[in-house]
Amino acid sequence: MFGWVFLGILVILIIWVIGMYNNMVTLQNQVQNGWQQIDVQLKRRHDLIPNLLNTVKGAMEFERETLSRVIEARARAVGAQTVSGKGEAENMLTQALGRLFALVENYPDLKSNQNILQFQEELTSTENRIGFARQFYNDIVAQFNIKRGVFPSNIIAALFGFKAGEYFQTEEAAKEVPKVDLSLK
Repeated sequence: MFGWVFLGILVILIIWVIGMYNNMVTLQNQVQNGWQQIDVQLKRRHDLIPNLLNTVKGAMEFERETLSRVIEARARAVGAQTVSGKGEAENMLTQALGRLFALVENYPDLKSNQNILQFQEELTSTENRIGFARQFYNDIVAQFNIKRGVFPSNIIAALFGFKAGEYFQTEEAAKEVPKVDLSLK
């Protein structure tokens, strides 16, 4: 009798461990899938930038420094390997693109150029997709990290070597709401 009870408890324990392990693997794969979604959008962004630069290059001959900064920032973003490295590089690229678009505003010919307007629209759309993908990814990372950290699943996570997921962070300056002053001073 005692042997059957012990065997029943052992079977339940094994099933529980398998279930916890499978749940951790599922969440880990969702984290990887979330990152792949971000990566697809980042690649799309990186592919749009050279076309945009070629379009504005001729009209902005004396703005070479700005164009060079965008090219360098894009190269760093494409070459970044880690989640935090990509986040940092993408923040630098966003700043460089912001400077470029601010300069485009000073050129009436560029400002009304259909190709530039189309690239700006595509980049804006891509930025929105990156934002949604980032939110999804960070939500999945949070779920995974919570599951990995709470008892009793933290025992399974430690036993099988599950590492914490890394969040895809944005720069604090990029999170701030811009201040608009419409006063006529």
